[in-house]
Amino acid sequence: MQPHPNVQAIQDALDAAGARDQSGHPCQVKVLTEPVHTAAAAAAALGIEVGQIANSLIFNADGEPLLVLTSGAHRVDTAKVAALLGVAKLKRAEPDFVRVSTGQVIGGVSPLGHPKPLRTLVDVDLGQYGEVWAAGGIPQAVFPITYAELVRITSGTAAEVA
Repeated sequence: MQPHPNVQAIQDALDAAGARDQSGHPCQVKVLTEPVHTAAAAAAALGIEVGQIANSLIFNADGEPLLVLTSGAHRVDTAKVAALLGVAKLKRAEPDFVRVSTGQVIGGVSPLGHPKPLRTLVDVDLGQYGEVWAAGGIPQAVFPITYAELVRITSGTAAEVA
């Protein structure tokens, strides 16, 4: 069976970036049997701590998309992030804005593989884990990666976001 086009696009983007997992092997997208729409559900399905889930959250930052990769263990402090970036208005993006900006749906937004590069912040709290898991383009797809690789492949900026 062919993988979902979004899953294939994410795998292709991971391969093109030379993304490596904790063991130094190429990152591989894993498709779970059930969708995991929350960090808690993803952590339970994978048998890991909820903090190891790298939630991909899209915000509308003065009309421009902003990707914040945050630990599943906490919420983004929008006032802190807005001040950090010097934006006047920062709010969670509407589903249509997310789909246009990423080509993916909420619950499956991957850190990479978007129509064009997104300004990205990566939660420093993810750095405490040897391995983190991120979404693979659809709600039931995930992949393992290290914090350093996540920052590298997204051209992200490490930041305190909570």
